Amino acid sequence: MKKIILSLIVIINISSFKSVSQDLKIGYTNVEYILTFLPETKQVQSEVSAYGTQLQNQLQSKITDFQSKADVFQKSAATMTDLIRADKQEELQNLQASIQKFQTEAQTSIAQREADLFKPLFEKISNAINVVSERENFTHVFSAGVPGVDVLLYAKPTDDISNLVLAELGIDPPSPNN
Repeated sequence: MKKIILSLIVIINISSFKSVSQDLKIGYTNVEYILTFLPETKQVQSEVSAYGTQLQNQLQSKITDFQSKADVFQKSAATMTDLIRADKQEELQNLQASIQKFQTEAQTSIAQREADLFKPLFEKISNAINVVSERENFTHVFSAGVPGVDVLLYAKPTDDISNLVLAELGIDPPSPNN
């Protein structure tokens, strides 16, 4: 009797597993790959680059100012009184600290600007992935193609929906030969 019950449990589990696996449809996509085909990507990259250049120019101006004041200090330090020399040294140290602070804040600001500008593009891609997934009856879509962030370790190339997403975005996918 125990063998019959155990056999029934195994059969029920196997049949329920089969029905679950038949409803499962998995795909994957590479958001970075799709991003390279969006026309807006070049504009965003250009804006981030221009912003970085603007900050770099400001930083270079601060460095030039510091260097000229340091040169003047070195040339005339021997003739300065102790009080003036100490004041000029403190001024140079403050300028140097200001430069370092500006560098750090500029890097943070560039990263934030980039994130802000790319956010709508990622949302557009995400919406297209959702549309394609619903239309094609995918139950799961994984991310692939970002080294170190891959969520997918293996998949058949036929499960890649990136070109379907590009088509949904109105972009002609490249031919498979590329």
